[in-house]
Amino acid sequence: MSEKYDGHIHSPFCPHGTTDPLESYVEEAIKLGFSGLTFTEHAPLPSSFLDPVPLKDSGMSHKRLEAYFDAVEKIKESYRNQIEIKCGLEVDYIEGFEEETKAFLDKVGSKLDDAILSVHFIHHNYQYTCLDYSPGSFEELVTSLGSVDHVHKKYYETVLKSLTADLGVYKPKRLGHISLVNKFQEKFPYDNLSANLVTAILDEVKKQELSLDYNGAGTVKPLCKEPYPPSWVIEEAISRKIPLIYGSDAHSYKGIGQGFDQLVTSQLSSPLPLSRS
Repeated sequence: MSEKYDGHIHSPFCPHGTTDPLESYVEEAIKLGFSGLTFTEHAPLPSSFLDPVPLKDSGMSHKRLEAYFDAVEKIKESYRNQIEIKCGLEVDYIEGFEEETKAFLDKVGSKLDDAILSVHFIHHNYQYTCLDYSPGSFEELVTSLGSVDHVHKKYYETVLKSLTADLGVYKPKRLGHISLVNKFQEKFPYDNLSANLVTAILDEVKKQELSLDYNGAGTVKPLCKEPYPPSWVIEEAISRKIPLIYGSDAHSYKGIGQGFDQLVTSQLSSPLPLSRS
């Protein structure tokens, strides 16, 4: 596409991000030539789910949700003649909490212009671990599941479950950072034994006519050094004509556009057909 669109941006409502105001994200996007963006703050986690990260800050508080919606609506109005802004959420699929997630989406879905469905939490041995929290948490999964390749298999199985789960009519239409399991790959190399699971996921994305988050955050992660997903997955997505939507996954205004140049100039056999959100 000729226009630049960032479909995955966080905000000061993120408890593990920065306090950069919404305006700073928008101004940076305008400065970099983006024609539009979607704020996709981490949705509140199910009330009965115990966040496994130390500060319990993986998602925004339920109490702040309405303030978030109001703030994004105001910023949309303020910049309506300069840049397109959409209100969205990044919704976590958590195995075993499908009904609560559906109830949440039933309640707030009408307020969303856009949304992303992501997997961060892995259920194993009667507990949950945040896959991408730290190399230490990833290592806990390796120990629990027996190998790095078993962690990859479990992650992709969970992603596939997220796609087939009944989350109602407001279920997000875009799959987030499909290869997040690669975040620490420089420290935890793998043999790509789950390639068939990845292609099964892409087949399901195509079947449901969903889009794929082409996420630049991995390019700035020192133990990843590539986008989510890598080139071979993008080639498979392109062959299936799955829409690809760039997302910076910025957690501060300085992250807007991260990885964008690498994405559009990556060594693919055909030009990268990025789509609008």
